Amino acid sequence: MTTEYKPRLFERDSDIRALGEGLLARALPREAWTHEAHLGACLWLLTERPDIDIDAEIGGIIRRFNESVGGVNDDHGGYHDSITRAYVAGVRLFLTETRETALAARVNALLLSDIGRRDWPLRFYSRELLFSVPARRAFVEPDLAPLPDGFRRT
Repeated sequence: MTTEYKPRLFERDSDIRALGEGLLARALPREAWTHEAHLGACLWLLTERPDIDIDAEIGGIIRRFNESVGGVNDDHGGYHDSITRAYVAGVRLFLTETRETALAARVNALLLSDIGRRDWPLRFYSRELLFSVPARRAFVEPDLAPLPDGFRRT
């Protein structure tokens, strides 16, 4: 897996809401779109934005954001469908298990959990498959273990 990494935690619920809203509005600075921001925005979307069908819309939301900050979504960079969908399933699973209720406390607990680790998808995918072009461009089934029950195919 990867070396130990200490996540940057959030101090306020409003910081996470601002990330999520900035993602949707394509108004975040590129450097703010960190691993922690990805997971914080995902949890926020799942818990506070029931009007958004995450399974149907997450790819477009992230692709449009990437493009808005000058990024590209191609075979080598930008949006990665299999990683994104694995984390959406993981965040859903985490939400069924956490006792935290405040937004920042939940996101921080997620970031400190196994699911919040940067290498968590490698529990389900071989490195070769996960970092392949087909896995980046569209969801591919894991080759090591099934994703948690929170996975929903669109």
